Amino acid sequence: MAAKTTKPSPIPSVWARPRPEPDQPTLNRATIVREAIVMLDAQGVEALSMRKLATRLNAGAASLYRHVATKDELMELAVDEVAAEIHVPPADGSDWRAAVSESAHSFRTTALRHPWLSSQLGQAGLAYLGPNLMTYSERLAALFTTAGFPDPNGAIDAVLSYVIGMSTTEAAWLTTVARSGETEAGFIARLMPAAQQAAAGHEHLAQGYAGTQQTATTDPAALRDAKFAAALDIVLDGLALRLAR
Repeated sequence: MAAKTTKPSPIPSVWARPRPEPDQPTLNRATIVREAIVMLDAQGVEALSMRKLATRLNAGAASLYRHVATKDELMELAVDEVAAEIHVPPADGSDWRAAVSESAHSFRTTALRHPWLSSQLGQAGLAYLGPNLMTYSERLAALFTTAGFPDPNGAIDAVLSYVIGMSTTEAAWLTTVARSGETEAGFIARLMPAAQQAAAGHEHLAQGYAGTQQTATTDPAALRDAKFAAALDIVLDGLALRLAR
């Protein structure tokens, strides 16, 4: 008796199935993704639903599901769409460190413009199969390969682990500030006494709050920029030592 064959289940990713044809002149995948990104930027992942998106597009749910089967697929598409905004300089071999730093700052800028991006990179299914994210990865690999790194993937992981981690934390902070209805400087000024009280008895934390209080309340964006750049330099210092070996 012949063994029964089991048909494999479909791969749960928008990149693993054929792209449908538009069923309305104004409704296509690009239109759906653009509107989803507007909702994500304004309200966050929790507020996005296929039903709400269909209503905003004046489309029936059935029409929407022809192009995007699930919210997970929609997030894959949205992540890849905004990844196109991240700039990676060409790998011309002139100054790998400056080029990697520029790409890291561009990632952070994009992640703060779209506060949901960093947290979704590890959750949005097989988002890394998207064309823009694949191009981004290829360009980073070219930078490190041209610089002479024997393991460009390890160098990429080191940089992205730092950049994604910092961007996720910073985006969450800015979301909290936005929900307060205050300016960042005003929110910090109101928060600082409670933070200093909580740090009492922890010498290094107390010194840190005292040293940054004036900058944090006068130009918090500049302080965040400086902190990101300083820690990024530490990561790049480590990579430069690895390269020198």
